[in-house]
Amino acid sequence: MEDRITELEIRLALQDELLESLNSTVAQQQMQLARLQQLFAEMQGHISQLELGPRAASQQEIPPHY
Repeated sequence: MEDRITELEIRLALQDELLESLNSTVAQQQMQLARLQQLFAEMQGHISQLELGPRAASQQEIPPHY
C-alpha cells in the first residue's frame, strides 16, 4: 500500500511540473500573439496610408485638359 501512495505522489509531482511548464508556454504564446496582433494593426495602418496616398493625391489634382 505504501508503494502505491509513493507512486501516486511521484506521478502528482510530475504532473505538477508538466502543468507549470504548459502554463508557462501558454503565457509566452499569449504575449507573442498580443505582439503579433499589435504589429498586424500597425501594418494595416501603413498599408491603408499607402493605398490612400496616391489615390487621394490624384483625386485632388485637376486634370490638365480642364
